[in-house]
Amino acid sequence: MSQLQVELVAADRKVWSGEADMVIARSVDGELGILPGHTPLLGILVEGDVRIMTTDGAHTATVDSGFLSVDRDRVIIVAEAVDASRINA
Repeated sequence: MSQLQVELVAADRKVWSGEADMVIARSVDGELGILPGHTPLLGILVEGDVRIMTTDGAHTATVDSGFLSVDRDRVIIVAEAVDASRINA
């Protein structure tokens, strides 16, 4: 099975990057689940958790708001502020 290439970026730093099986985030339209092969998407995120599911387990960060871009199994999440205290390095 293919993997997603994920980057989670705050305004001042790259928070996390790597391969993932799934990304779950909350948008203005509701919760999104992104799997490999997802159609291209640009979504506006609201405050809440972003969960990045990898073979090593779940990595969770809280974002204030921002956007999520999906294109060709690449997911980029950009937020003004990210609380990464629950991200596993």
